[in-house]
Amino acid sequence: MRTRGVAIALMLALVGTPALAQQASAWRPAWIAAPAPPRFDGPPEAPLGYLDQTIRQDIRLGVAADVVRLRISNEVGLEPLALDTVTATGPDGVVRPVTFSGARDIALPIGVALLSDPLPIAVERGGMLSVSLHAPGPTRGVVRRVPVRLGEGVAPVAADALLVRRQSFVSAVYALSEDAPRVVVALGDSITEGATATLGAEADWPSVLGRRLEAACPGGFVVVNAGISGNQVVRDGRSANVRARLDRDVLSLPGVTHVILIEGINDIRHDGNPANVGRSADEVIAAYRQVISRLHLHGIKVIGGTMTAFGGSERFDARSEATRQAVNTFIRESGAFDAVADFDAATRDPAQTDQMQVDLVGADRLHPNDKGYDTMAQAIDLDAFAPSGTGCHGDLDR
Repeated sequence: MRTRGVAIALMLALVGTPALAQQASAWRPAWIAAPAPPRFDGPPEAPLGYLDQTIRQDIRLGVAADVVRLRISNEVGLEPLALDTVTATGPDGVVRPVTFSGARDIALPIGVALLSDPLPIAVERGGMLSVSLHAPGPTRGVVRRVPVRLGEGVAPVAADALLVRRQSFVSAVYALSEDAPRVVVALGDSITEGATATLGAEADWPSVLGRRLEAACPGGFVVVNAGISGNQVVRDGRSANVRARLDRDVLSLPGVTHVILIEGINDIRHDGNPANVGRSADEVIAAYRQVISRLHLHGIKVIGGTMTAFGGSERFDARSEATRQAVNTFIRESGAFDAVADFDAATRDPAQTDQMQVDLVGADRLHPNDKGYDTMAQAIDLDAFAPSGTGCHGDLDR
């Protein structure tokens, strides 16, 4: 135990010495939640804001570490954000106060994110980090929806409190790792966010892919989820379009080697009025090319995910289906992407190809269910992540 304590102290000291820290270890995102503007679609009796509540998040980390840092975001908030009583608890059960440049209480102006001071918390890969923070409020969450547990006032929230899907404030957990993994970013909309996955089961396709990669190449990769419900490629919707958020949600992350991009359904559908048609295939493809080019400038491989079928959903029409087919043909055949994940082929109904298989899709005929998310993750060729000369090459699909 004494040796481990000395090692942790040494790593904490090296954090303040960039040159040495880079030689000894590296920071990697162990979990992320992309910033997203506050939602106002809750019913009047259950608004989606917080008022004198403590929010508890139990976060499963994709990177083993002895030191972690939290990132709190108000980058897309609509008002200044005040939080206090932020704590973090690792597997040892010790509740540790979280400070930001030494301060316990934090105030974030609009457009700002804060990184916590390093926390000496040991967590194995796949281990849980429990983060609690108090929102005096009234305020609203400003990252994508995540599973949280809520309590009144500043009292600790029980581990068995009701789990709900809400926007929160933690946008990332960074882990200091001696054997830094390669970072895979899943970039998309609600299908990537896992909006209809069983709450708390980590059944979204990026989580399933992360488990596949870990089983095939232990410690070699971490998959982080940059999905945002309603996100689009060409235009802004509820959140900034994927091109506008690329720097913040992908390029700012240390260690990214691969991005899996599956977006466009929200672009090509009509807006509820069939007369207001969605974006064309050419517009979506042009946006894809921009994303690919910008990622390639940073040496990042881009895997294109074909758009899944959504026939039978409320904003489906023949025009959007023709556009989907044209975009998917580009993804499969253009060679613009470094690899292809054919989610469409894996999930569509062979007898009615404009729809997903009944046992893979939810009642809205748009979002996969848990089995559908698993099918998507299984459709990704793991060898796309390990080029010749790197670890686990040729062994990933065993």
